Amino acid sequence: MPTLSNIDVGLLRTFVAVAETGRMTAAAKIVNVSQGAVSQQIKRLEGFFEARFFDRTADAVRLTRAGERLIVHAHQLIALNDAIMGQMRAVEFAGEVRLGVPHDIVGMLMPPILRSFRQAHPNVLVTLVSDTTRSLRTSLRDRLVDLALLTELEPGDGDQLLMSDRLVWVGARGGDAGSRRPVPVALGQESCGFRASTIQALTKAGLEWRAICQVGSLEPVFATLEADMAVATFLSRTVPDRLATVDDAQLPPLPRYHVNLRLPSTGVAAVTAELARHVREGFARRYP
Repeated sequence: MPTLSNIDVGLLRTFVAVAETGRMTAAAKIVNVSQGAVSQQIKRLEGFFEARFFDRTADAVRLTRAGERLIVHAHQLIALNDAIMGQMRAVEFAGEVRLGVPHDIVGMLMPPILRSFRQAHPNVLVTLVSDTTRSLRTSLRDRLVDLALLTELEPGDGDQLLMSDRLVWVGARGGDAGSRRPVPVALGQESCGFRASTIQALTKAGLEWRAICQVGSLEPVFATLEADMAVATFLSRTVPDRLATVDDAQLPPLPRYHVNLRLPSTGVAAVTAELARHVREGFARRYP
């Protein structure tokens, strides 16, 4: 009779952290161990399955085909483990929470945090409302959302501050839009928080520029940038892989922004407070 083997869920968590971040150092912060321990855990997992899960380069790692096969099952097993632990240990939360998140953050920073929350609390429906910070601030005031992440120039107090990041110029890989004059700039809609900072930086530097693609949706902006028709400004952690940071000394420096978690001052439901706690812990682990 063949010997049964047990998969170590802790090793799978490390594997998923490396796969999601693409770096051993970033994964180490998520799973709260040293970089050396992460490397050892990945080696143990590869030895257990007798397969290689990552192609390693000088500064990043990428999933091999074996790693791509494992990642789906790893998420499933971790989810099952967490669901069992949640049912046996934790208070069972249920209901709906309306979470406001700016356009540029929702796709790049939130998926792993929301996935983890869904696994921990499968009976909670999280409804995402994606809009500009200005609109979300109004929605929070009017109780159209229960909590919101806002990108603001001033850091929030205490546990309101989730992350600080610099605003950067972004364009096509290998493109030259940033060196053209006047500088073609893809601007968001008028309520976009980065718009005013971008225009102020260009004006202060005395650069000639012209607006391209003034829309609220990000997909037309991405298409414009990929076509090397313009440059735009993003938080450095939200730059898509298909685009690149523009290192042009002639483009003006940009300010730092802060991602703050805002809740109403009164009347916060328990399930909303639980999602807020999960978001804070998720940002602390993944985006320190």
